[in-house]
Amino acid sequence: MNPVLLTSQLPSLRRYARALTGNTWAADDLVQDTLERACDKWRLWAPGSDLRAWLFTLMHNLYLNQQRPQANAPRAVVDVDELHNDLHAAPSGTDTRIDLQRCLLLLPADQRAVLLLVTLEDMAYEDVARVLGIPIGTVMSRLSRARARLRELMDGSSLQADASAPSKEATVQHAPYLRRLK
Repeated sequence: MNPVLLTSQLPSLRRYARALTGNTWAADDLVQDTLERACDKWRLWAPGSDLRAWLFTLMHNLYLNQQRPQANAPRAVVDVDELHNDLHAAPSGTDTRIDLQRCLLLLPADQRAVLLLVTLEDMAYEDVARVLGIPIGTVMSRLSRARARLRELMDGSSLQADASAPSKEATVQHAPYLRRLK
């Protein structure tokens, strides 16, 4: 494996890990674990195939493996998903919006992974399906649900009982990151 090819993927790996974990330290650990796994398993990578997709597959699988033990372990820290039901928006203005990182962490992990790979890493649906090990139809479905949920969270409509939701045009105007750039 060419070290130059591997190091050229580091910015993408760090960006995806940071968005996936929501924590700089955890993201750095995940990238390091991914690179260690890649070095241990380098014989499994077929030269000429997509190194980026292979590395993202390793990272995604490592992330899932790290999350499984935490699901059963008692937690001292409150999970952001558990806070979602207790969050109430302020009664007025633009201060009611919560930031993008927090909204991403409120998405289910499967939807967040698809959304980040498509929009942040600009991967094709076929590559995302291969990285996550799911059918392409599932990728499109999860992406659609993730975009809709993220719109709700960014608009604050899921956190408010306010009937005056912004129009779809206003949502798209305020959320250009939801559209694929290709």
